[in-house]
Amino acid sequence: MKKLERIQMAGDLSFSRIVHGLWRLAEWDMSSKEVVNLVEKCLEMGITTFDHADIYGDYSCEGLFGKALKEKPSLRDHMQIVTKCGIKLLSSKFPERAIKHYDTSEEYILNSVDQSLLNLQTDYIDVLLIHRPDPFMDPQQVAKSFSSLKSQGKVRHFGVSNFTPSQFNMLSSYLDFPLVTNQVEISPMHIETFKDGTIEHCLEKRIAPMAWSPLAGGRIFSADIQRAVELRKVLTVVGAEVGVDSVDQLMYAWLLNHPAKIIPVVGSGKLERITSAVEALSIKLNREQWFKIWIATTGHDVP
Repeated sequence: MKKLERIQMAGDLSFSRIVHGLWRLAEWDMSSKEVVNLVEKCLEMGITTFDHADIYGDYSCEGLFGKALKEKPSLRDHMQIVTKCGIKLLSSKFPERAIKHYDTSEEYILNSVDQSLLNLQTDYIDVLLIHRPDPFMDPQQVAKSFSSLKSQGKVRHFGVSNFTPSQFNMLSSYLDFPLVTNQVEISPMHIETFKDGTIEHCLEKRIAPMAWSPLAGGRIFSADIQRAVELRKVLTVVGAEVGVDSVDQLMYAWLLNHPAKIIPVVGSGKLERITSAVEALSIKLNREQWFKIWIATTGHDVP
């Protein structure tokens, strides 16, 4: 296994600096053996952390990953599994649901984790995240479910996804143990987390944020809006300065160079794209280069 930078998330838990995201696994049309091969290639590169959610692939992606682990159970000992719960999708699998909504009740969280353990063919989840802030959340119920799952050994650590700093602090205040991460959207095309206090909050709490959609869902490569055009131009200029001709690598590098130790979630089934993200770890940007990209996306100089 290649040595890749790791981020300490808790005393007994570390993540690989690049996380592999499985939200599109059902679209990749891979056999279990092909998924095993992909996981093995990730592990060889030093990527040991794999990101899921119960709802991915209309509730199918966890199961597809679990079938691969059943093919080669020894892989589980070399990885960290993250999954999420709390969103109830409209789906033919749940015909009783009338609307998409959130559920962070104790009963739902406990049942969701049991189902994820079954799907993933594993005895424990390394980190469970509440997928979205729930305006109807009873934090006492969430805390009770978290404590129960921890004491039973079903979940080692907990975090959140898409939470504001105040939502994070509110839930934390009900827990006897710290939340270990906040998974939020961060990319050079989406810098709201730098403006709403989320990044500063992570720095304050000494937690590394996970970044979903670090390539802005691919919009950077095709969008013809002025901001995207200007950003592509500047990424090309900065790339020439550091000897890199890959726009996606520069986008990863912009996140990886930040002091908050941002952890990009790379949601591709193509090895070359995953390798490209890992190689971005070697790209060093100086402060002016980082700010060139910042200014390109804000559309104006800093004050």
